[in-house]
Order: sequence, then C-alpha cells, then structure tokens
Amino acid sequence: MKRCALLLAILTLPLGACDQKPSPQPVAESPAPASAAPTAPAAPTTEPTAAQAPPAEPAGLPAPPDVAAPPADAQKTASGLAFKVLTPGKDQAHPGPDDKVTVHYTGWTTDGNMFDSSIVRNEPATFPVGGVIKGWTEALQLMSKGEKRRLWIPGSLAYGDRPTRPGAPAGMLVFDVELLDFAPAPKPPPAPKDVKAAPKGAKKTASGLAYQVLQKGTGTEHPKPTSRVTVHYTGWTTDGKMFDSSIVRDEPATFPVGGVIKGWTEGVQLMVKGEKTRFWIPAELAYGEKPTRPGAPAGTLVFDIELIDFR
Repeated sequence: MKRCALLLAILTLPLGACDQKPSPQPVAESPAPASAAPTAPAAPTTEPTAAQAPPAEPAGLPAPPDVAAPPADAQKTASGLAFKVLTPGKDQAHPGPDDKVTVHYTGWTTDGNMFDSSIVRNEPATFPVGGVIKGWTEALQLMSKGEKRRLWIPGSLAYGDRPTRPGAPAGMLVFDVELLDFAPAPKPPPAPKDVKAAPKGAKKTASGLAYQVLQKGTGTEHPKPTSRVTVHYTGWTTDGKMFDSSIVRDEPATFPVGGVIKGWTEGVQLMVKGEKTRFWIPAELAYGEKPTRPGAPAGTLVFDIELIDFR
C-alpha cells in the first residue's frame, strides 16, 4: 500500500504548510520528515523462508460505489468542494481555521485506488485545520464532533491535476472523514508595544540585529552554528501584524541553527537554555525589502523567541 501521509504533511515551524500558501517563516528550506525518505534495506543474500518473510501490508479499504464522481444528492460549495453527510454530528460547534482536529480518514483517487488511510494504520491523525490541503481546511470547518462525511475534492483544492509534490495523488480525490474531536487553538500573543522599532535599551550587534532579553535563562552554554534548537516563537511585522507563531500551533519548532534566516542564526547563538528574547531583525537579515520567496514578510521583522532546548 502506498502511503502518501497526505494529512501529515503539515510542516510546522520553521516550515509552512506545503499544500497552501506557505507561512513566511525563518527556515530557508523545508527539511523532509524522517519518514519521508526511508533508507532502502539491503537486498537479502538468500531467499527468506516463510517464517522470516516480512508481514504483508494491510489490504486497502474498498472504494465507495460513488468514488468516480459526486452523486446527484451531494452538496456543493462555491469553491467546487462536494460532500455528503454519512453520519450526523453530535452538536452544532465547528472547528475554526486555527483549531486542532483529530480525525479518522481514508482517501481514494476516482479510479478507486486507496492511497492513504488512518483506519488501516489504526492511528487517528491530529493536525491544525489550516495546515492541510484547501479542500480539507474548508470541509472540516463545516463538520461537528462525531460527524462523518464523504468529500469529493477537485484537483484545484488538493494537489492539482499535475502535482509537483512527489508521490501526491493527482486530480479529484475522495475522502471519508470522521471528526473525532477538536480543540480551540491558543490565543495569539498580542503585538509588543515596541514592535515598530527597537527601544533605546536594546542591544545591537555589528550586523544590525537588535535584541532585548525578556526572560533570563540558565547556564552559560550557547547553541553553535551546527546545533539543533527547539523553540517557541512569534513573529510580527513592524505594523504589529502577526505572521507566524508556534504558540498558536501549540507545537514547539525544532530546526538547525544554520538553516534559518541570518537574523535567527545569529540571534539564537546569543541565547542560553530557558531564555526568552525579543529580536528586531532588519530586512537584510530576514527576507529583504522585496522578498523573492512567495508569502514572505518584507522589511524589518520582530520575533519573540524562547529557547527551550538545543543539542
């Protein structure tokens, strides 16, 4: 069974959701998850016996009879998403775009080929509503707890008719989705009062990076350029607009110190474990005044960063 890990392609900081407009976050490139590119096992020198043979992968779940196209009684939204309620939900509350949901699901292409299923894995998936393909983000906000729906998601709301992501299924996709539970996202931190410019008491490095320690850490050891750090962070533009936050996602970010924008690479190395620091990062140490990366914020950026751990 080919597993696309479709829903779990939610790229958290400092990454962006690859199926939507990417969040402008400080990582230069998206590191692939460990499961995305497993090392191929060495070929056996002898034919394995029946007792040694690896267990067969679970068989796929049968496709629904209406997998080829939405039936006449399916409802359709303005975006082109079609759906049918298979099991009504328990209440009237719906997830919001920043909420985290837990679901069971199975996905097929319109020729009946199953390409992914949390049911076969016997493991529900949990992720932010806004961190998946557009068709899912829209559909989940229409559902309530305990509800099960069948979705017909056109290519324009999925991976496209000619996906650029390796292994992604093409064209219209059909999903049976059961919303097991959802939890409200944490409230975003308010913009700092000094978001427009670094205050007089802030320190400044030769590169132009300004910073101010908000909470002292412990120890004297600092991350190195080759270290991997785990942080919580929130980023704003100087007009006070928040553009990214691991706090809202309720998930710390782990990444290599040398794999982010220059201001982060320099700033994180000034910190110690447990420290929380506010950074004013000039454009030349961020994405520039006219970013070439789609969706990246322009000009000076302000970040509150808490260094949770590093190795």
